[in-house]
Amino acid sequence: MSRRTIKLPSWLPIDPYILALIGTVALAALLPASGTAAEVADGASTGAVALLFFLYGARLSTSEALDGLRHWRLHLTVLICTFVAFPLLGLAGKGLVPYALTPQLYTGFLFLCLVPSTVQSSIAFTSIARGNVPAAICAGSFSSIAGIFLTPLLAAALLGNSGGGFSADALLRIGVQLLLPFVTGQLLRRWIGGFLTRHKRVLGHVDRGSILLVVYAAFSEGMVAGIWHQVTPARLGALLAAEAVLLALMLTLTWYGAKRLGFDRGDRIAIQFAGSKKSLASGLPMASVLFGAHTGLAVLPLMLFHQMQLMVCAVIAKRRSRDPQDGLRERPGILASGAVAEEPLSVG
Repeated sequence: MSRRTIKLPSWLPIDPYILALIGTVALAALLPASGTAAEVADGASTGAVALLFFLYGARLSTSEALDGLRHWRLHLTVLICTFVAFPLLGLAGKGLVPYALTPQLYTGFLFLCLVPSTVQSSIAFTSIARGNVPAAICAGSFSSIAGIFLTPLLAAALLGNSGGGFSADALLRIGVQLLLPFVTGQLLRRWIGGFLTRHKRVLGHVDRGSILLVVYAAFSEGMVAGIWHQVTPARLGALLAAEAVLLALMLTLTWYGAKRLGFDRGDRIAIQFAGSKKSLASGLPMASVLFGAHTGLAVLPLMLFHQMQLMVCAVIAKRRSRDPQDGLRERPGILASGAVAEEPLSVG
């Protein structure tokens, strides 16, 4: 008798890190940090955010980013999708308040529209679909770098005080907790870049652990403040529906808009996957700085959108891979199957 193994459908990605995030949220719901423990968790979260952006800056190769500027039309298209089209659709979602979304959920919905694009998943899906992988690498990286500056500015302009904890002082906190560590990492990259490369597997766990700590602290504050009583199953369903529409519109805009602009098939694939995604790794630390005790509800839409985009884009990438195409574009760090080789979580 042949031994059979049960396999999950290839189009249904079960991200172990998403499961870890869900488990962290459940832990915060059952055992939220309060009192002295909350102060310790908040301080550790602040340090973790600074460490994350220091590592981002130290690992980013400035020369590689400058080399990618040669394909400036594609990168500019992705930036417009990420920081213009997405925010405009987010503002249009204001009409859902208060009928479908509460003001707090809408704030999180709009915030996810301001977050930069991803790097790793954009590369992986572009590779699966046999698109322009080098362009996806550069486009995702540029979006992540620009997001460090543009996301706080857009949040200040569009969110105002609606975040419940967001104010003009948040820009100063962004500078101290995000920009300063990032710039410091860039300045020290010459001396520590080799060390980070040799220990990238260990640092990958540091990245992920730091973000889980940020999530635990944020959701603990939300539990103690009692903000979760404001989210009903009907509101949650309305949020998921709004995010599904948002993702569908951006996937359509990036694909057919890139065609109208004259990009070839490989570039259109890179634009679609880099221009329709939002980064959980960048959004969570930024939200913890911008929203304080209200971070829990602010990042809930982003966490849901992140998993939704993975599942939908996995299906699209598989279908694109069956299109007639000569050869398969590959890059270091991308497996032949299109999966991302294990490496530290990057800015995206």
